[in-house]
Amino acid sequence: MTLRPLPHYAAVPLCLLLLLLLCLASLALGTKWIAADRVLDLLLHPDGSEESGIVHDMRVPRTLFGLVVGAALGTAGALMQGLTRNPLADPGLLGVTAGASLGVVVTTGLLGITAVHGYLWFAFAGALLATVLVYALGGAGRGGATPAKLALAGAAVSALLQSLVNAVLLFDAAALGDFRFWAVGSLIGQPAGLLVDLLPFLGAGLLLAALTAPALNKLALGDGVATSLGQNVGLVRVRGAAAITLLTASAVALCGPIAFVGLVIPQIARLLTGPDHRWIVAYSALLGPALLLAADLVGRLIARPDELHVGIVVTAVGAPFFILSVRRRRLRES
Repeated sequence: MTLRPLPHYAAVPLCLLLLLLLCLASLALGTKWIAADRVLDLLLHPDGSEESGIVHDMRVPRTLFGLVVGAALGTAGALMQGLTRNPLADPGLLGVTAGASLGVVVTTGLLGITAVHGYLWFAFAGALLATVLVYALGGAGRGGATPAKLALAGAAVSALLQSLVNAVLLFDAAALGDFRFWAVGSLIGQPAGLLVDLLPFLGAGLLLAALTAPALNKLALGDGVATSLGQNVGLVRVRGAAAITLLTASAVALCGPIAFVGLVIPQIARLLTGPDHRWIVAYSALLGPALLLAADLVGRLIARPDELHVGIVVTAVGAPFFILSVRRRRLRES
């Protein structure tokens, strides 16, 4: 008897349950541990106690940041891998995160604009500039924008933009002090109201991602085949680039540059769903928050009473994953 594979939606309840448990752990665990039943009681009935302040003022915003930023980065990574047909693509590896970081740092450090509606537009502009540069460099020469050329172009653009970020921080002591925690990627340090300001941009990015995902299945067959099937390839790339820009720039503005989420999560989603990009994007939006919340919990617990920022923990996981992915890709091609 041959076992039929599970439907694509079969793992959705498990992902939601995992997210629920991680949210509860994020609210309960830290320097001060709070029992789960006490956390649930405080969520429904704040009593003004120290524990109530910890849950509502610190851990609830931190958990929400993890949910939103994880979904944004996971979805952006899935879109980027689909658009470039490169499973090693990632907003951080292809320079988009560095571009958004440069926009934020230049605006706040040099221009003194600290309001979110001021520096957010510069984050969008930086992310878009990086995307255009990578595609221009990767598409130059014979063969067009191949995955290998895009990866090399992304590494070069990312290194250039990151050096500019470091230059701004080194020459501006105040900016260095303000951004030394933000620059490594953290779910703390920003006011909770910032999330409300960014929700329209994040929502627009997720909507564009949902509209773009079905077309990625045709794009995976090659631009020529996709065009013959009636797909407007140029429109798909523009719409996908807009979604990636909105999601990545918003995530960077909220929590700083967090690498490797967009690389690791879509590959895990692909193992669950196969090559259907509609489900890869959907699962990436669910698994991205799970990775970010889990990494944040690890950072809190292994360095008590201090903590490691989530960007450091994710990098410690993502860098070996990237190396293994490259080795597996080379073995398949050899």
